[in-house]
Amino acid sequence: MKLLVIGSGGREHALAWKLAQSPRVQKVFVAPGNGGTAAEPGLENVALTAIPELIAFARKEKVQLTVVGPEAPLAAGVVDEFRDAGLKIFGPTRNAARLEASKEFAKSFMARHGIPTGRHATFASAPPAIAYVEKHGAPIVVKADGLAAGKGVVVARSLAEAEAAIDAMLGGALGAAGAEIVVEDFLAGEEASFFALCDGDSVLPLVSAQDHKRAFDGDEGPNTGGMGAYSPAPVMTPEMTQRALAEIVRPAVTALKAMGCPYRGVLYAGLMITETGPQLIEFNVRFGDPECQVLMLRLISDLVPALIATRDGMLKTFDLRWLDEVALAVVMAARGYPGAYEKGSLIGGLEEAEAVDGVEIFHAGTRREDGRLIADGGRVLNVGARGATVGEARARAYAAIAKINWPHGFFRRDIGHRALALQTRGR
Repeated sequence: MKLLVIGSGGREHALAWKLAQSPRVQKVFVAPGNGGTAAEPGLENVALTAIPELIAFARKEKVQLTVVGPEAPLAAGVVDEFRDAGLKIFGPTRNAARLEASKEFAKSFMARHGIPTGRHATFASAPPAIAYVEKHGAPIVVKADGLAAGKGVVVARSLAEAEAAIDAMLGGALGAAGAEIVVEDFLAGEEASFFALCDGDSVLPLVSAQDHKRAFDGDEGPNTGGMGAYSPAPVMTPEMTQRALAEIVRPAVTALKAMGCPYRGVLYAGLMITETGPQLIEFNVRFGDPECQVLMLRLISDLVPALIATRDGMLKTFDLRWLDEVALAVVMAARGYPGAYEKGSLIGGLEEAEAVDGVEIFHAGTRREDGRLIADGGRVLNVGARGATVGEARARAYAAIAKINWPHGFFRRDIGHRALALQTRGR
């Protein structure tokens, strides 16, 4: 088979890396890919991003399955257009992708279908939004309604911070994504990332993960697209997993089918595990980044048949096998991220880093130029590792980072700290 992965980040590198391991696969094209996918055996970058060009390429190369990584093309209807062209593709349709593309749609959907989540209100102008915040107090969460590449969420600890976020978003800081905003309750507890393959009827849960959204150690600083992740997440006990399925994921899949837009793809529920159980922070309609990287590091099974079964409505009797190990990934980002950052700095030492036992490095914002590896984005590298414990996986990842020569980057030094604390207490 020839496959096509759409996207350019660490998630897409991890997906393409795993797909290329399948004995069914001849080649995996990545559009547009990055400096890592350019050098990965079995992968080939193609400099395409427009949907018509991708369709033409898939036809020309006789691509048998396309896998969509990021949310933007899903929201733009890439799945609908590929299907209309008679091409096979993994991911939800534009209508189903509204679960992520519009925070207002998603929160109203949750309320209508009894999915546990925080109270919310939607605003298109600042004065009523500020009045709402003043009435309900802080901490409180301000979100851009549209897609903002992981930068449209502010967890405001004070009224002043909430008002500044409201003024910035509605004032055009995020463009069209912030034309409307959603203000919602702050949920207290521990976050977890819960993923399930959904074929329109059946649901197959994947192993759990936990992301680190804040930029700096100690969960300080601005929200980012994710600075690291690990799997499994200890907070997702078997009981909590069953509750997340019964109270959140299955009701959503049933409701979407009743609405005439059955959900086929991977559904990502961002959860807050509270004293009363799982509460839904938000839905995403694709694999998380960097959670996908740690999931792919633990997956034993061939990913290709799982994606095909999802697309074809055959998940009912399907199962997946996972390594009984911990996987952990640390994101190396350009200084200044998630704000303004510079591109073009040189990165060295990756061969030495990848030689560390159990380590796999997935590229995000990189490109290759005259044989050199260049930083070309905000989140640049994902240094992943497996180990028998959180401590072992973490030690390997940071040992690899110590060998990477990139003075223009930064990273958190405490990825996995919650799980590590639990592991230490359990001794």
